[in-house]
Amino acid sequence: MVRVRVVAWGLLAMGLGCGYRFVPRDSTLPQGLRSVCAPMFLNQTPEPGLETLFTESFRQELVRAGTLGARGACEGQVEGTVTNVSSVPTIVTEPTIENGVTRPPQLASYRAYAEARLRLLKDGQVIAETGVAGTEDYLPGSGDVLEAEANRLAALRRLSETLMREGYERLAQNW
Repeated sequence: MVRVRVVAWGLLAMGLGCGYRFVPRDSTLPQGLRSVCAPMFLNQTPEPGLETLFTESFRQELVRAGTLGARGACEGQVEGTVTNVSSVPTIVTEPTIENGVTRPPQLASYRAYAEARLRLLKDGQVIAETGVAGTEDYLPGSGDVLEAEANRLAALRRLSETLMREGYERLAQNW
């Protein structure tokens, strides 16, 4: 039994040191691009900081796919632009009566909406382009403005991750 463990640990140590990495099938981008850089996205919205959020989410997708290139060693480049963002109330409760006091309608849910454009370039030429848009619901909180804003930012983070995953898949499939 001890011998089996020693052999297993030895194989594990050799496997970790050999330089192999697990990459999903079909992780290459159009025209055989295997490594791309993703500079900071542009933000055409009045919402500060969205370019960082979306760039970070897209780079995470590149890391997952094994296609994030090091600066100066990229075969291509992805330019991104966040074009629209908004938040709207989606559910309003009915007025309630408690102990003879009528409570006005309350906001029970909000929806964040965002749009982004992605362009894949090779040698300065656009080889794939796509747009993504989506929504994410969030709760307004217990009435505290800071809690509501934290919930909204968390929804925007989830939304950026979802949209950038979809955007990468579309670019990879040249959709």
